[in-house]
Amino acid sequence: MNSSENAMQDLDIAKSVLKQKNDNLVIVKNGRVLFETISPGIRGLLTAVERIGTGLKGSAVADKIVGEAAAQLCAYSKVLGVFAVTLSQCGKDVLEENDISYEYENLVPHILNLKKTDFCPFEKLVSGCSNSEEAYEKLRHAV
Repeated sequence: MNSSENAMQDLDIAKSVLKQKNDNLVIVKNGRVLFETISPGIRGLLTAVERIGTGLKGSAVADKIVGEAAAQLCAYSKVLGVFAVTLSQCGKDVLEENDISYEYENLVPHILNLKKTDFCPFEKLVSGCSNSEEAYEKLRHAV
């Protein structure tokens, strides 16, 4: 099996676990769950990046919400595939710019804050970042 087929299989596993367990985030690599959490928001993905580091390279991520911030973390970690229940247009653009394959159920213009009164603060934070390293540093210091 080549890395592309492996990544698609990992993405299917991650998606399945996400839905079966009602997790907010599941990361799979080589058929094995590396990380999962029910914690909402960007903190789960940031925790995975900090705990697993370069071990995330080549993994598949299934997340309930993927905006620009989460997409930047995926690019920073060099994941191969992303599934999002809800994907923002900016998140989609980041995934495409970084050649990360993706699937989604709902595409939205923006990710909003919890009260739905403004953009998500983490989306605002990474808006205008020139690369995923800069976005990661900003997110790491904010959280």
